[in-house]
Amino acid sequence: MNQHMQLEPIPFIDIAAQRRRLGKSIDDAVARVLDHCQFINGPEVTALEKALADYSGAKHVVSCASGTDALLMVLMAKNVGPGDAVLCPTFTFCATGEVVTLTGATPVFVDVDEETFNIDVNSLKRGIATARARGLKPVAVIPVDLFGQSADHDAIGAVAEAEGLFVLDDAAQGFGATYKNRKLGTFGLATGTSFFPAKPLGCFGDGGAIFTDDEELARTLRSIRVHGQGSDKYDNVRLGLTARLDTMQAAILLEKLKIFDDEIAARNRVAERYSRALGNLVAVPRLAPGCTSVWAQYTIRLSDGIDRDTFAAALKAQGVPTMIYYPKSVHQQTAYSHYPVADGGLPVSERLSKDVIALPMHPYLDEATQDRVIAAVRSALSA
Repeated sequence: MNQHMQLEPIPFIDIAAQRRRLGKSIDDAVARVLDHCQFINGPEVTALEKALADYSGAKHVVSCASGTDALLMVLMAKNVGPGDAVLCPTFTFCATGEVVTLTGATPVFVDVDEETFNIDVNSLKRGIATARARGLKPVAVIPVDLFGQSADHDAIGAVAEAEGLFVLDDAAQGFGATYKNRKLGTFGLATGTSFFPAKPLGCFGDGGAIFTDDEELARTLRSIRVHGQGSDKYDNVRLGLTARLDTMQAAILLEKLKIFDDEIAARNRVAERYSRALGNLVAVPRLAPGCTSVWAQYTIRLSDGIDRDTFAAALKAQGVPTMIYYPKSVHQQTAYSHYPVADGGLPVSERLSKDVIALPMHPYLDEATQDRVIAAVRSALSA
């Protein structure tokens, strides 16, 4: 029996534990929506936008249907299109580059920093030069706050300002984190985030939001969100999308936001404990000075000579799941392989794609379960 208990697989992200904690409050929130039947743009949507603005310090929040829509809507609002270049890190989820291609603009992929996995400012500068050499007009940069840690927004902002680019922060994994004591959502022209269920603040489906201090941009985004409508829903003044956040998801997010800070603190305790136990065995994640993380993922790097597949299989045999974010950087993927990359190539991202692996991470990972993960890593490395 004990043997069986030992090998009971542990969840990579335990949404069910959070569901148990919130219990009746989620049921009641959903029931209120079912009672009032305003499933599109109901009162919870407005309430959530206000709560997110209060939380982040951004003046305007426009909720939307996904983190991808959040990024795409900003590019559409800024009339980004053919002939324009948008600089993106390549070590990220494909959506960061995908939104650029959907506007007809060209993504130019740049490298990341070996320690933080976030955009490398020197590669960004080279990428801007590469874009111009190709006859493209660099108009924007989309830094990513990867795995929960803020990018270096001061350095990125300085390059963007010098080169005449706007900054669209991709905080799909980083919402709730801070940079120099300021919450994400207040850097650059706008910030997009995702409420995909596995994110630190996730709903029970797809969802997203855009944060900005620019009132005119917020107004345009609200039009784009509903087919580009003007003052009359049958007078559409620009191209738009169907990109609304469901009222039901807004109601769920309002309840989750109440415990979000408590969950971030719990995630940080888990990360600190992992790092203490594993820091002498593998390369553990490093926080840059002035940055906090919401630990969307806890990603380690294996040393040369350790086969990642064998390591993952050894953990799986102990009931410990792992994930690889990202086995291919975006520029290595079929749909994106023909787009330009910064001069000098993307060697760091290519190395990371070969040796990173993520361990279970969520706020409900108790110490006994953490110890199982740690023990499994140790035994896999000593095998």
